[in-house]
Amino acid sequence: MEKERLLVREGERIDDLQRGGLRILQRADGFRFGTDAVLLADFCAAKPGERVCDMGTGTGVLPLLIAARAPGTTFDAFEIQPDVADMAARSVALNGLTDRIRVHALDLRQAASVVGCETCDLTVTNPPYTARGAGLVSPSAGRAAARNGGDCPLPEWIAACARVLRNGGRLCAVFPAARLLDLFDAMRAARVEPKRVRLTAARADAAPKLALVEGKKGGRPGLHFLPLLVTHTEDGQPTDELRRIYGEAGS
Repeated sequence: MEKERLLVREGERIDDLQRGGLRILQRADGFRFGTDAVLLADFCAAKPGERVCDMGTGTGVLPLLIAARAPGTTFDAFEIQPDVADMAARSVALNGLTDRIRVHALDLRQAASVVGCETCDLTVTNPPYTARGAGLVSPSAGRAAARNGGDCPLPEWIAACARVLRNGGRLCAVFPAARLLDLFDAMRAARVEPKRVRLTAARADAAPKLALVEGKKGGRPGLHFLPLLVTHTEDGQPTDELRRIYGEAGS
């Protein structure tokens, strides 16, 4: 309890990730992780012992979820907002994972200068969903940065992800299905070939909203579409697969 008291700031709360006792700090008035992060943690299928980079870590949920799934993985997580990066680092400390997860309060475009070029096996990222100048702007600076990426265009974001990947390494991202071609263009420009895609929809009869994408640095062309991931039944209940995913990355 004393450790919690020292790590929690005013306006923050501790949420239970329901995975091996892991917990995360979040603010009710700030950006909070959602289902997309849980889906990505499952989709990326990190292997034990891999070196992973998380670009735009936010509250640090991806390293926490993946660390619970894949023993021996180590992480460098980059977050440009100093206050959010500090909260992510305190979540790591709260869970006793400082030996495996390092949080850097830096622009992700500086990641290669910290971890080195072509040193990572896997890069995971949840890029801002809205292109600059598009959509409504959130009155919250933190939420606006998470939504549209501040001053980092998607091609630069993906190039930074690719720069730290070894040849043959994987880049896994979650992104709006409607902007899938933008993501593919950015990946290919960074020499990351899209290899595996899974579209997600709220119901079986609904259009896909999100895409889970895996690319291979220096890979050959050849794209494999996985079956549609449906998250809810007609009556609004979680599907068996969503329950499975939360069972592995959640309860």
